[in-house]
Amino acid sequence: MRNDERYEIQRAFDLLPHVIGASWASVEFRMKGIKKPTREEFREKTLEYLKMVEPVFESYPNDEEFDAIRKYIDFRKNEEYEKIVSGLNKEIEKRYDRYVDYG
Repeated sequence: MRNDERYEIQRAFDLLPHVIGASWASVEFRMKGIKKPTREEFREKTLEYLKMVEPVFESYPNDEEFDAIRKYIDFRKNEEYEKIVSGLNKEIEKRYDRYVDYG
């Protein structure tokens, strides 16, 4: 698969973890009055919200012409999930720091 064929999916996976996952997690902690969740709690909540968009990740048809992009989406999804849990997603870590500093 060429890079230009997966460009939009790459950009989506670059943004979705912090735009959806961390943003929704921050709001939930704020609404519950939890000012200092642990990093692990923040990562878990981020992942919980990101997983809510899985139906979109699985939305392309099972047609042969979509095989390559579906495989790529599955690869990137799993990679992003692992980066969040392990603390390797720098944007999520930045969002956590901002949340506990400014609540």
